[in-house]
Amino acid sequence: MKVMMVHNRCRSDGPSGENRVVDQECEALAGAGHSVIRFGRDSDEIASWPLARKASLSAMLVWNRGSRRDLLAALREHQPDIVHVHNTFPILSDTVLYACRDAGVPIVATIHNYRLGCTGGTFFRDGALCHDCAGGALLPGIVHGCYRGSRAASAPLALSIGIHRQAWRSLVSAYVFISASQRDLLGGLGLPESRLFVRHNLIPRLDARPGRRAAAVLYAGRLADVKGVRLLMDAWDRYRSVAAGAGLRLVIAGKGPLEGEVAGWAATRPSVELAGLVSGDRSRELMSSVRAVLVPSIWEEPFGLVVVEAMASATAPIAANRGSFPELITDGVDGALFSPGDPAALASAIGDVDARPGTYEAYGDRARETYEHRFNPEHSLKHLLEIYNFAITNPAASPALASRGTPESIGGI
Repeated sequence: MKVMMVHNRCRSDGPSGENRVVDQECEALAGAGHSVIRFGRDSDEIASWPLARKASLSAMLVWNRGSRRDLLAALREHQPDIVHVHNTFPILSDTVLYACRDAGVPIVATIHNYRLGCTGGTFFRDGALCHDCAGGALLPGIVHGCYRGSRAASAPLALSIGIHRQAWRSLVSAYVFISASQRDLLGGLGLPESRLFVRHNLIPRLDARPGRRAAAVLYAGRLADVKGVRLLMDAWDRYRSVAAGAGLRLVIAGKGPLEGEVAGWAATRPSVELAGLVSGDRSRELMSSVRAVLVPSIWEEPFGLVVVEAMASATAPIAANRGSFPELITDGVDGALFSPGDPAALASAIGDVDARPGTYEAYGDRARETYEHRFNPEHSLKHLLEIYNFAITNPAASPALASRGTPESIGGI
């Protein structure tokens, strides 16, 4: 099968689960003998743009004629069987959907976040969950400045969501949600139910863990508030205040907006080690060397990439009982769940790792069994190919739809 992967790569100055997922799927498809053609842009390039071009990014986000033109040319040159759309934000824009329609190539779209129904993409605002736009509303996202805390920045993004919403409903042949909880949260958008699939992200199989684990726990991810980094710092201080003896060490791997705050906090705590932004291989080494991986997110994560990577490493994940995490972890069997947003509950979970290392070793063994049973990469690839075949045999759109519902027909953007 010939597959064209369409993806706007996220910035490289922080961990990007989306980039990793796309790369891993491309490698898996190519390894199975399928032809993969990549089409996309890289958000890193924005930094080198002249000021005039940077100023045009808001308009480009809504409607990028160049993306549509270039993708259409690539489709006509390569003639893929399927187009797999991942991220279109911010440079590609959703105009890529119309190029696929014009070329008559069916679209499979993986929905990585909540941006189809939320200007901020997280259903999280002012430190709390927010579902004001889950039913399709757009105005609250502008009023509250949900993208970057700015109404001016949120307005074009909300406009783009509104303009292209009908295209998302009618031009996509198969939608891939990365968890059932994500699918359900976006259930008010009117996407055709017969075309909705739940498929967890493909996580490659990892080497077996070493025989001995360090007395440590790991946080690996973006250093951002929604990831629960401040919650983690609070919980760690609570745990250390009652820990007997040396206790555990905390290893933090990643970068992000809270990097300076985390560094200042860690500087006065010898029990905390900052590893910085690490490679995928190094991240997996760290996971395989600790007793547990901490995933303290305070928003409703659409998928816990780190959770399943920990399982693949035979390491017990400890995550908030929210979003996709209860789908992935069976509490007390292959990991542990704690009350979301509660630093005392997370501190208690860390203390449990310290007090019962044998229990968490057993959780890690069962986590690896869960990975093989539920997140097996061969099964994941087989499911993806089944979705591709569904889209090919049940296309949602064709060039005969002409310009119905495109931005040109409703205002000539």
